[in-house]
Amino acid sequence: MITSIQGTLAAATPLHAIIELNGFGYEVNVPVTTAEKLPLPGAIVKLHTLVIYREDAHTLYGFTTQAERDFFRLMIEHVTGVGPKGALGIMSRLSLSSLESAIRAGDIASLSKVPGIGKKTAERLVVELRAKVGSTDSGSPELGSDPAPAPTGQSAHRDAVSALVALGYKGADADQAVRHAALALGAKATTEALIKRALN
Repeated sequence: MITSIQGTLAAATPLHAIIELNGFGYEVNVPVTTAEKLPLPGAIVKLHTLVIYREDAHTLYGFTTQAERDFFRLMIEHVTGVGPKGALGIMSRLSLSSLESAIRAGDIASLSKVPGIGKKTAERLVVELRAKVGSTDSGSPELGSDPAPAPTGQSAHRDAVSALVALGYKGADADQAVRHAALALGAKATTEALIKRALN
């Protein structure tokens, strides 16, 4: 099992990264939320990975954090009708904190607005993952987030998204605006700073 890859970023698109390591170029499928955080080509990058083995292909999927990789694995292993491509699409549209919040809250309306996810799949996401995401007593400690400052950052992200939704933004648009604000301001940005940047 390849659990991570670290090497030189040779090229990147919104859904793929090419990482050069020991003379090989590895194509890694990534969600947009990971592609947004990649450095410029030529920089060293590390992605947490999952390999999907099929009869006709071995496909590598990469994520910024272990929590994102583990959530991706949860979706493809536990949600009927969600394969790697669908899971990548879901994680491309919403950040992990927004996905977990929507699942915990049973927010089928927000989940079903993700392209390629209908109401039935959104319902399955909630039913099959609600007990597995974000609870402090979860049997999978890596699911919540990385240790230390991440919970504060996720909380600020979640609160900023909620504020934008209250102002009339669609959930996915609010999440994208806050993600872009967080990239510009850094991981320690406050909720207020994220909201101001997202509104500009």
